[in-house]
Amino acid sequence: MTAHYDARETREQAAREADLFAHLPEVLRAALAAPAYAERLKGLDPAAVTSRAALAQLPVLRKSELPALHKASAPFGGLVAGAPGSFARLFTSPGPIFEPEGRQADPWRGARALFAAGFRPDDIVLNTFSYHLTPGGFIFDASARALGCAVIPAGPGNTEQQFELIEAYRPVGYSGTPDFLKILLDAAASSGRDVSSIKRALVSGAAFPPSLQAEIKGRGIDAYQAFGTADLGLIAFETEAREGMVVNEDLILEIVKPGTGDPVAPGDVGEIVVTSLDPHHPWIRLALGDLTAALPGTSPCGRTNMRIKGWMGRADQTTKIKGMFVRPEQVAEIGKRHAALGRLRLVVTRQGEADAMTLRAEAVSASDSLRDEIAASLRAVTKLGGAIELVSPGTLPNDGKVIADER
Repeated sequence: MTAHYDARETREQAAREADLFAHLPEVLRAALAAPAYAERLKGLDPAAVTSRAALAQLPVLRKSELPALHKASAPFGGLVAGAPGSFARLFTSPGPIFEPEGRQADPWRGARALFAAGFRPDDIVLNTFSYHLTPGGFIFDASARALGCAVIPAGPGNTEQQFELIEAYRPVGYSGTPDFLKILLDAAASSGRDVSSIKRALVSGAAFPPSLQAEIKGRGIDAYQAFGTADLGLIAFETEAREGMVVNEDLILEIVKPGTGDPVAPGDVGEIVVTSLDPHHPWIRLALGDLTAALPGTSPCGRTNMRIKGWMGRADQTTKIKGMFVRPEQVAEIGKRHAALGRLRLVVTRQGEADAMTLRAEAVSASDSLRDEIAASLRAVTKLGGAIELVSPGTLPNDGKVIADER
């Protein structure tokens, strides 16, 4: 049994980077054929974007922007040049956001995530992600079939009928949310049904805390986590090393300061931004709103791609203070106006039945004049007054939180 899906997973990182950025100009040219990208990237020379530094100069496209774009220019928000009929399947997600599935094999890039979780050709997989209008079920269905597995398209719910299928086909694998896996196991135990054939699982779409991991493991199932979205498919996945998640091939993943497109320092928590190398449906710096941090070095499993810690919360910490929305990008703007500052955190509280905010800022040296300057910037940017607290470098936690609403 081979340890890796293919040789691309173990190549030198420098070779991977060179390959990614050799293909990026072609993808950018394809993106520019779509009207929304043509407007967002006006004046761009694709041939000049051949490094992470050059890519970081392009604007981010926030996932939170997609519903408005799709409403203004149906069905794909002007972000796809191809006609809907050129794709294999057409889906929708809440927003609404409309997602096409490509015609190529493994369009959601999930086969290697299943392989890393122990799935192999000819395995039978019970897929319990929803097949109804949204892409989740088809993401894992297409990925399993690309690996050579047979798929039971179960979807969620209807446990009694699922038990009949499990007892008849004896699937060795499960794909779905960890919550539904527990529901299935509990229901089988209480009704005396045999689901013992299931030995491994790839779970996504919900939290998988250590307590639930231990319970699933105790029931004889080796479960791995994957991180993905309906837009991009599988982005990163766990391996047998159990040290973070390895980023998928054919994606450029950046971690940026929330509210900006600026890369964080190595190891810092920030927002995930992804560029995909699919010229038929390119995503250029799609900011997902999810937080993570990169892990140093390479995985003990032998895969050499970048590793992330996994999902660490949401980057969109927008909150309303005294009737005004305050956003992470506004806090980032204050930081840009004062180069001497390190991490910033806007803490929102209640004082005397009124909203109050304190901007905590890391600074090497504190002075009244610096506090006054920052206070002026805070008011200019947010249109609200607040206290300024200067703290020593390294004082604020490295958790990606820019706005802490403690009311």
